[in-house]
Amino acid sequence: MEKYPSNPLLENDVYVPDVEARVWADGRIYLYGTFECTPRTKEQTSVFHVYSSNDMLSWTDHGVAFSATDVSWAKVEKIWAPDCMYRDGVYYLYYCVPPACLGGVGERGCCGVAKSTSPYGPFCDVGYIDGTDGIDPAVLIDDDGQAYLYWGQTDFVRVAKLKPNMVEIEKDSIVQPLSEKEHGFHEGVSARKINGKYYLTYTDTSRHYRRATAQGYAVSDNPMTGFVYKNIIVDNFGCDPKTWNNHGSLQDFKGQWYIFYHRSTHATDHFRQVCVEPITIDSQGDIAEVPMTSSGHGKTILAKYEIPAAYACLLHGNARLAYDERSLHQLSLREIRPNDRATFAHLAFDGETSCRIRAYAQGDCRVELYLDGKYLTALKLPKDETYQTAEKTFSPVSGIHALELRFYGEFDRAEVDGVQFIK
Repeated sequence: MEKYPSNPLLENDVYVPDVEARVWADGRIYLYGTFECTPRTKEQTSVFHVYSSNDMLSWTDHGVAFSATDVSWAKVEKIWAPDCMYRDGVYYLYYCVPPACLGGVGERGCCGVAKSTSPYGPFCDVGYIDGTDGIDPAVLIDDDGQAYLYWGQTDFVRVAKLKPNMVEIEKDSIVQPLSEKEHGFHEGVSARKINGKYYLTYTDTSRHYRRATAQGYAVSDNPMTGFVYKNIIVDNFGCDPKTWNNHGSLQDFKGQWYIFYHRSTHATDHFRQVCVEPITIDSQGDIAEVPMTSSGHGKTILAKYEIPAAYACLLHGNARLAYDERSLHQLSLREIRPNDRATFAHLAFDGETSCRIRAYAQGDCRVELYLDGKYLTALKLPKDETYQTAEKTFSPVSGIHALELRFYGEFDRAEVDGVQFIK
């Protein structure tokens, strides 16, 4: 299949949530995140991989950068949510472990640090960062060289000055930069300095009865205090029936700012995939909310491409993206029930006159196709237990549109592997 920009950002069978994106002196963009097990193996993994790219299209997996077995100060099975920072020839990897760590250190979790002379490791553990009691570390180096470490959940979020060695904090500097009430803060803080202002992005609980599906942000003139809540940048509500959290970062790459975030799959709180959307920071320093898309940093996907069902960005009903050994793309749109819907945004049409859907249904299933909410055509899915191709013609379509599939009829379930439009 031809490669083109899309969400998820990495391969369909790679699950890396909680991403911190960083650009180093070589000009490449690097992704540091939690590395989740695959639904094929169902093994619990406890390692970090680092991914890098020069174009956000082709990604290099640099292999295992750090493992739970490398943690020198506690016996742990899991490591989460890393961030990375460079100083004086050394890359420092900040990571966290769950609350249940050796000796009861950190009832809310613990933060540690490892270092390497390479941005992708392997990293050698330095140890526990004394004074941190929480998860999801993030780091910022200011223009004057002072470094700051952020960590924690809910009202136990904290920030402290890092000592010049980058592995210890000044414990008497610890303050609370955000709160649940004022900022909707839940977890997953990430820090950037943009045009002289300090931006904290984080998991925001302002919507959906305090469900933690959004990435919000707050801004201050000070890296530690005075943060004013601004807006939600992206909300992953609707990506999966059981979507439950969101965690990511802002990063500038080749002159364009992006919000990195994750989306759930498999109707579970595991198997989360990294996604990206371009954002605009206006003259006032404000960031407008952006919707989830299938196209990601590419802004559109040509409708003539073979589009995996795994690129669906918005689901309604029971449908979920899940591993399928019969799929051509590792994931398919599964467990579809009557009245479910799936959206792909945004597709660029150039006179296409027919649609092919690789799918099947157990029963009578009619799929109606809508472009930007306007009815286009309908077709029946093959009654089968294996994927077949259904095709339907229509009048030529041009322009950029959001495609929605709506499923109707009397059927137990339907499954879709991909869609393509043909001239």
